[in-house]
Amino acid sequence: MNKHISPFPPSAAAAYARLAEFAPYAGQDYAKKRNFDLGGAVSGGPSAHSHVSTLSPYLRMKLLDEGDVSRAVLNQMTPGAADKFIAEVWWRTYWKGWMEQRPTVWTAYRDDLARLHNEVQTQSGLRQRWEAACLGETGIDPFDHWARELAQTGYLHNHARMWFASIWIFTLKLPWQLGADFFLRHLLDGDAAVNTLSWRWVAGIQTQGKTYLAEASNIAKFTDGRFIGVKGLADSAVPVTAPAQPNRQEIAQIAPYDGAPADRVGLLLHSDDIVAPPLDALGVTPVSTAYLDCTTAQSPWRTASMVTDFRKALVHDLTTQAMMLDADVSVSDWASAQGLDRIITPHAPVGAVRSALRHVRKAGTVPVTEIRRPIDSAAWPLATAGFFKFRAHIPELLEQFG
Repeated sequence: MNKHISPFPPSAAAAYARLAEFAPYAGQDYAKKRNFDLGGAVSGGPSAHSHVSTLSPYLRMKLLDEGDVSRAVLNQMTPGAADKFIAEVWWRTYWKGWMEQRPTVWTAYRDDLARLHNEVQTQSGLRQRWEAACLGETGIDPFDHWARELAQTGYLHNHARMWFASIWIFTLKLPWQLGADFFLRHLLDGDAAVNTLSWRWVAGIQTQGKTYLAEASNIAKFTDGRFIGVKGLADSAVPVTAPAQPNRQEIAQIAPYDGAPADRVGLLLHSDDIVAPPLDALGVTPVSTAYLDCTTAQSPWRTASMVTDFRKALVHDLTTQAMMLDADVSVSDWASAQGLDRIITPHAPVGAVRSALRHVRKAGTVPVTEIRRPIDSAAWPLATAGFFKFRAHIPELLEQFG
């Protein structure tokens, strides 16, 4: 397999340049071409994903947020002209808010993954089929191409992700959780909520009874004829059996910062948000900054080094002073070495970072204050049901943040 090819420079300048370059094309051009996967940078070739924004790795790290992207686009055109693109941007917000109100979905996925990890080790048939899918050696040409593209670039077009997930589940008959894990270990934009819930949607669990079936004619059309007459695809997609949807919970309130002026405060950035919250309003100047990367904690298998390297490089681009925390240097060790009285950190949504911070709190060494972004506080509680109910609130969210 060829060396990694990263079409995503890990810098704030690159993210904002990409946003500025794409914004004028977020209207009719995007609406017409957004479903076409014209090819990624596999085997050294150029990427043809210029008709979509490819901003998701930067959004995933909160280097950009939905408000930033919406403002850039609405400076170029009306909300009506940008409707398709704006809706896609806010899908990410919706998934995050939905999961915040149903955190047991993530817990159940993690439990399933632990069980499946054991089954892959002990069942040779499952292991062989799983390995063939991960390596792109199934004999299904488009699927194998996408597996290699993902491994080499850390990215897939959204339509390709849907086809890939459908083939994984309904043609290859592999557990959806293993596919979600494969994505999460390789996608630069892999996110606990967005990834898990998207795979559940394809499997017919998220919107119960509604599945997505990859069809040869659809693949041929929307890959512009790159893959014609694909053989062997499933001709039906029976929803995966799963427990009923959990009851919705209220999103937890964030306690305000109550530190004393003389406190030694540490700023803890992490792999769910690498941007420092506005500390001036709190009268806080951190004496030390650290970065906690919990990417590898999301899977029992090895996460692609491209993913962790990209995220650490983005942090380094923003601040060269951040201490990198890992298995050898824990949050508690850092706090002790720096003599911290308190830690301030961006809010961690459902996922591995939240679990890590929970352990820090249980240790009771240093109080931790999380600061949630206003855009998340406003939008997440609106994700109570399906996306289209949430979408009705997008104009008011744009009024406030866009």
